[in-house]
Amino acid sequence: MEVKNHIVYNIEKSAERIQEILDSNNANYEEKGTVVPSRATLTYNKGYYVNVTALFIDIVGSSKLIEACQRPTLAKIYRSFISECVALISSINQCKEVSIHGDCVWGIFETPNKEDIDSVFYIAASLNSLVKMINIKLGQKKYQTISAGIGMDYGRTLMIQAGYKGSSLNDVVWMGKAVNNACHLANKAGRHIRKDIIVSSVIYTRLKDEYKEVLYKYYDLEMCCNNYESDAVATSMDEWIKDN
Repeated sequence: MEVKNHIVYNIEKSAERIQEILDSNNANYEEKGTVVPSRATLTYNKGYYVNVTALFIDIVGSSKLIEACQRPTLAKIYRSFISECVALISSINQCKEVSIHGDCVWGIFETPNKEDIDSVFYIAASLNSLVKMINIKLGQKKYQTISAGIGMDYGRTLMIQAGYKGSSLNDVVWMGKAVNNACHLANKAGRHIRKDIIVSSVIYTRLKDEYKEVLYKYYDLEMCCNNYESDAVATSMDEWIKDN
């Protein structure tokens, strides 16, 4: 968030804002099922519980990338990766939010039906193909290539507006296990022996059989649960990459 107008900090006003937030009624957090409400309806005193699919993608070993590349080159790599990840993630109607944090891009998807989750998994596979295309382009410039990890989960989240009341410094925050898990899975994917895409068992059970066939179960000792991994790609994108 860019700071445009600096406002002198007042500790008394700060204490009042904190008290107002803490005193807000818990009943202001409404259940919305699987329909993501418009962010325009959010206020600082209300929020929505909604079941969504979260997808995260980030660059593997970004700290080593920083050490290996000059700053202008690193900027080009990051811009290429972030630009096209945002383009892919936001390309389907199910996508309701896209966010960027450092080298991580993530999306929130409205997925009331099983075929909606299939569509998000196809985006995950497409992102895997995208990284291949980016690496071809980077190789042509003799730049450092990259790898990425992709994570997906589905579940109940809390959608709130957070920021500095009375200013333009605010944003929508998504809270909940599904968002946290998708982030953790992305941080595991593409690292050590894990494949590039990892989805939770909740996602796996909701996918069509064709997609289940390209996923392989493993037990995650840290998370104490079964997850599923894949190196799936989008066939049409891979064919275009080979032809061009």
